Amino acid sequence: MLVDSHCHLDFPDFAEDFDAMLERARAAGVGTMVTICTHLSRFAAVRAIAAARDNIYCTVGVHPHEAAGEGVRVPDKLIALADDEKVVGIGESGLDYYYEHSPRAAQQESFRAHIKAARETGLPLIVHTRDADADTAAILREAHGEGPFTGVIHCFSTSRQMAEDALALGLYISISGIATFKQAGPLREIIRDIPLDRLLVETDAPYLAPVPMRGRRNEPAFVAHTAAAVADVLGVAPAALAERTTENFFRLFGKARRPSAQPA
Repeated sequence: MLVDSHCHLDFPDFAEDFDAMLERARAAGVGTMVTICTHLSRFAAVRAIAAARDNIYCTVGVHPHEAAGEGVRVPDKLIALADDEKVVGIGESGLDYYYEHSPRAAQQESFRAHIKAARETGLPLIVHTRDADADTAAILREAHGEGPFTGVIHCFSTSRQMAEDALALGLYISISGIATFKQAGPLREIIRDIPLDRLLVETDAPYLAPVPMRGRRNEPAFVAHTAAAVADVLGVAPAALAERTTENFFRLFGKARRPSAQPA
């Protein structure tokens, strides 16, 4: 069994073939998915997708791109919405200085509120960081000093230092299809040094389809390609990588429950 720990099933990219997409995921051995919230204004739709299916869970949060318009200053609303059996994480939140669709100050304020919500609820924080490693690590360290919390650096594609900082704080690291790209040699070198018990895999669908699916819309079934590539990097069997990353997922996302029937 595999878990797609980060995808966006509410996005319109899946509207025309949603059920067929889920069947392809099942056929690929994907037993659980987490559909990630990026806008509080869309949370009801995200939650409805999870509520309708036993093997799909969701999160509540505001992407850093949306921090100017929908960012939160205090954690109260996040905490309230997280009191739901299908909500298993807080985020995604963090810092994105590549596009800077929202001012840095707004991103940082919202990020801190998400961390407080993660600490208060005990749910893992889903961290987005792009071109913002120093500030991301500094905010995480500062917040950790105020009290522990769990979380994951999603779609990891950044520096060795960011990986080391995240691991030192007890966070997990999730690998996306970027690890399969030809130019991702430096990323694969970092992956070799990440402890196997701290790794997750994801698609970030509909984005970042892995080799050999590049150029297509990404979907949860394709996490099998990423997992196989990570297994090759680590020198372990794909089945062993699937088992360990699935175990890691359910350890971190403690509110999620293993499906009663494994995918065929």
